This record gives sequence, C-alpha cells and structure tokens, in this order.
Amino acid sequence: MLERYDLAIGRILEIKEEMQGEDAWRRFFGHMAGFVVTVNAYYEFVVSGAICKADSQELQDWNEKLYGEILSENYESSFANPSYAVAQLGAEYGPFFSVLAAELRSMIVPAAEGKIEELLIRMELFIEVYGACEAQWQETQELPAYEGLQQILYWYVSDYSDVTEEAKIKTMVVPEESLAVKILRFADLKSPEYLYHYGEYVSENEVKTSEFMASLPQETIDLMADTYTEGYRMGFVLGNKDLSKKNTVEIRYSLGFERMMRKAVENFAKMGLKPIVRRTPMGVLQGGGLFKLGAIGGNPNKQYDYDHKDDKALVWDKGMVQRKLEVFKTAFEHNKEAASLYAGPAVQEVFGEAPFEPVNKKCAPTLSKEQQKQVVEYRSQAGAIQREYILEEERSFTIIAFPVPEIGKDFEEIFKDIIRINTLDYMEYRKYQQVLIDILDQAEYVEIKGMNGNATDLTISLARLNNPEKETLFENCVADVNIPVGEVFTSPKLKGTNGILNVSKVYLNELEYRNLTVYFADGMIADYNCDNFADTEQNKKYIKENVLFHRDTLPMGEFAIGTNTLAYVIARKWGIEDKLPILIAEKMGPHFAVGDTCYSHAEDIKVYNPDGKEIIARENECAALRHTDSKKAYFDCHTDITIPYDELGELTAVGRDGSRVEIIKQGKFMPKECLALNEPFET
Repeated sequence: MLERYDLAIGRILEIKEEMQGEDAWRRFFGHMAGFVVTVNAYYEFVVSGAICKADSQELQDWNEKLYGEILSENYESSFANPSYAVAQLGAEYGPFFSVLAAELRSMIVPAAEGKIEELLIRMELFIEVYGACEAQWQETQELPAYEGLQQILYWYVSDYSDVTEEAKIKTMVVPEESLAVKILRFADLKSPEYLYHYGEYVSENEVKTSEFMASLPQETIDLMADTYTEGYRMGFVLGNKDLSKKNTVEIRYSLGFERMMRKAVENFAKMGLKPIVRRTPMGVLQGGGLFKLGAIGGNPNKQYDYDHKDDKALVWDKGMVQRKLEVFKTAFEHNKEAASLYAGPAVQEVFGEAPFEPVNKKCAPTLSKEQQKQVVEYRSQAGAIQREYILEEERSFTIIAFPVPEIGKDFEEIFKDIIRINTLDYMEYRKYQQVLIDILDQAEYVEIKGMNGNATDLTISLARLNNPEKETLFENCVADVNIPVGEVFTSPKLKGTNGILNVSKVYLNELEYRNLTVYFADGMIADYNCDNFADTEQNKKYIKENVLFHRDTLPMGEFAIGTNTLAYVIARKWGIEDKLPILIAEKMGPHFAVGDTCYSHAEDIKVYNPDGKEIIARENECAALRHTDSKKAYFDCHTDITIPYDELGELTAVGRDGSRVEIIKQGKFMPKECLALNEPFET
C-alpha cells in the first residue's frame, strides 16, 4: 500500500504541473491535484508528529488551507460548487466534476487520523478519471462520454463498499482508541489548540466554546456531565433494560465541549462502558449527507453540504442498493459480538447558529423518483439488518443540548440559563404531568386549535384503555433519554386523527421552515406546504426531501404536550426561539412527530410509568403491521413539529360521553393542580 501511495502522489504531482492552460477541465485537474498535494502534506504533518509541536498560528493556517475554498466568501469560484462547475464545464459534465471535487475533499479527516488507505483509494480514483479524460482529449480533443466517467465513479463506490462498511461498523461498535478518544483522554484542554488535531473545520464557535468551558469551575462541568450520563443510565432503568450486559457507549459531541466529555467518559467507565467516537460520513463513497455524528466540528458552509446531500444520485441504482446491503450485513456479521455489547448513543448537541436558508440548485445532483424509492428501500432494509445485531429492546440513548457563542453577545448568560433548564427537578414535573395524564386517559380524542395567526385545527384520536387501574395511554417523560424534562406523549390512533398542523416558523434537522402547514387524513399526511420559496413546487420538494425523506406520506407517530414553560420563557427572554433545537423546543408546547412512533421496533416490550401503570399506546395502525408486513410498518424517521404556547389557542380533552376538559387555553395550563406551570409566564 505504501508503494501504491508513493506512486499515486508522484503521479498527482505530475498532473499538477501538466494541467496548465485555458481549458476548464485542465484547470479542474490542476486545481484538484494541488488540493490533493496539500492534503498529502497535511498527512505528513500529522504522522511525523509535527502537529504536536505546532503553535496556534500554524494550526490555524492549516485549517485555512484545507477548508478555505468552500467558505462562503470563496465558494462561488470553487469546483465543489455545482453552479461554478456547470458554468465552467457544462451542464452534462459539471455535476460529475463537482461530486469528484467533494469526494476528494473527504480526504481531510482520514489524513488527520493517519488512515493511508482512505487517502489512497480517492487518489487512485482521481488518477483514473484524469487518465480517461487525458487519453480521450489526445485522440479527439473532447472529453470522454459522460457515461464512461460515471461508470468509473460507480465501480469505485461499488468496489470499495466492503472496505467502507466494514470500517463504518467497526468504528461504531469496537472500542478502539480512536483519535477523538485520545483527545478526550489526554489532550491539554486549557487552551484551544487541541481542536485543530481532529482535522475538522474549526470556527470561532469551537474556539470560544473551548475557552468558555476552560473557564468554568469543575463543579459546573461535573453538573453538566452528571446530568448527561445519569440521563443515559436512567434510560436503561426506566426501560427495564440491563445495562450490565453492555460494554460500549457511542459518544457524539461538538468540538469545544471536551471538558464535559472527559468527565462523562469517567462516569461511563464507572458503569462499565468504554467510549466510542465515530466520524461523520463524507463524500459519495461513505454516503455522506446532512446528518452529522461523532466528533462534530464547525461547518464551513452549510450550502456546500446541501448541494452535495444527493451526490449518490450519480451511482444509485438497484444493483448498488443490493451491493450496499450485502456488505452492510457482512460487516455486522464480522463484528456481531461487539455489536451485541453496544449500549447505544449518548448525544450532546449544540444550537445557536444563524438559521440556514438553503438555495435549491437545479444543477446539483438530484435523486430521480426511482432512486428515491431505492433510498427508502435501502434505509428500511439497512435498519432491519442493524436491528438483528443491535437489539432495540436492549439498547437506549440520551440527548442533551447547549448553546454556542454564535447565539449572541449574551452567550454566557444564556448558557447558564440552559444549564438551569437541563437540571430542573424532574420529580416536580412528574407530579404535574401525572395530572395531565389522568385527564387524557379518560379522553376519546383531543382537539387542538391555534391562535395569533396559527391555522392549526386538529383532532387527535386516542387509544382506548381496557383496564384503567393498571393501564395508561401517555408516558410521563422525565429527564432521562430526552433532556430537559417536560412532556407527556403517546402514539395516537391514526383513524380519526384529522386536520391541519401549522406553525409560523420551525427549525427541523438544521433547516428552517416558514409557515409550515401539514394536512392529515386518518393520521396520514395528505398534503403539505411552506413559504420558504416563491414557487409552490420547490416548497413541496423541500418538505418531501427533508421531512418525508422521499416518501409520499408518513403517519403521525407521536402526539405530546410539552410542559417546560421555563424553557419557553427563557427562550423569549433572550429572543432565541428560532435557534433552539427540537430537543428543547418540543418541551415548549404540544408537538406532533411524523414518522415512526417513539416505541418503534420495541412495541412488544412492556413500558411502565412511575405510578406502575403500563403504557399500552405503543403502536398505531402502521406499526401493528410489523409482524406481517414490516415494510408498511416502519419508516425509519421521526421528526417533531412543535406549536409554541403563544400560537396555541386551545388544547381540550374530549371524553366518550362528550365531556370537555380544557388542558391549555390561550397558552396557559388550566387544571388547578398544574397552575404552577404558568408561574414562569408571570415571573
């Protein structure tokens, strides 16, 4: 491999010198050869140990060399930008070369980790495409047929899928000392230089977060970490799952929070768990997209990610789906013992960045309708394979979120308020929430209506209790897997769930939606729209791709009532409502999830509330098909949409005898036992 690597970098150095001239394709290869040479120099900087001796300025310079081209101010003239690539190379070839540029950019993190094979296979792809173009140009003064170039990319992805999937599964379940784990264990966290060792983009957010975390007293760090890890442990306790059978926990966190994560690793060790930290998949080979995981750095340009979210459109077909599923299954089989010991993810998220409004580019790769169906099929089957080796009934998770400095000048005060929200007394909320559950358990359906311009008009149909003394419909959710505290939730019946769900502004999966409207008929999405774009068709496409994930419809998988009025008031106090993650936003009013239920793939496991009653509403009419037609039972997605209190006119429980009990009216809780929930509004 070292011999192949030396040959490859030698050839790329030659290409860098050869590719001069006015032809756009020559400029592309000359420029990208220069980028690969830079990545190689960075790789040598890392493996030689020079990175450990570098000062802050040198580390910043490397970060600029590696990521500067795709920063917003430079992106318009980057071949990684589909618009620029098409303008230079034409509508037929432009998207292909833009995808190739993005694939080469996926070399940065492997270079930081010293993974020579991942660098080599991308370098050889570049050389092969160059060779095809150069040979054809010498013969005809034209580029080779597009189909020929596309086939090179297709077989590159197909041939190396086994290597990619094996590495992906291994880094997910095998507790090796990865670069990120070494940083968590051993780095000097007093100053932010360590951030540049990940190979991720480092922005002011990460630097300032690290500096702020370094300034906090140890008792604050301990409180943050203890809340996070105790929530994880309680997820196993309340789910009647045996944590002692597991030995690994997958940690996901944002750069800058290493002090908290170091303490969390110590806490997990006391539970018998070793840490695993993955890296976000990048490029067409790894199947990169918008979703980030592992050790997450700053984002140099969200438009770049959005432009390349469907790069697989260039290679995706029925044969590729089958190939991917085969190697995915094989990879899990090779690591099945480690997979059985995997306890699940512990996730720390951040929020506060400026809301992202994507530009839809017609020249960017787009999945055809047939490919969309194939992606849905792949997600479904891959999920089923994973659940063979990582049993849903034996794993759990937790999620907690904190702000980043980009949230504004009041960052430090906001951070302290978020710690306050995340560490509320869950016993107090459990008491109030039980009152709501007792009311809802007697209802046949719930009516929800908006106010202040909100057009929501929904009827939510509820399951029926057979034994009210021992059964309940709603889970009393305290601060375990979902931090902070503050919701009761159920799986509604689909039949009889009808109407309009509307919210003026919501932020879902890092994308903003304005005036989002979803129509339900018997619990299934019948139509949808938003006001993000002037063209209705673009709005629908935006929602279908990023909320429905290419499906024609989804069921309402969850109905919940958020009770964390303090979170709502603090959000209004600082004017950060549009920047909160769904994790906190869902606790600030009623919310409705489209996709699977909260009990997806674990419906047959009995779950109990603190009062000892079994929660029986664990499935809906779709999930009920799991034993006969699993393809119709599950959708492998779950997206929460919240109506904030100031847009909520009425939430009323309606009994089978027609009786009506107001739970929320004009944004305030009405049951007398729950009036304390309104105190934050007043104080």
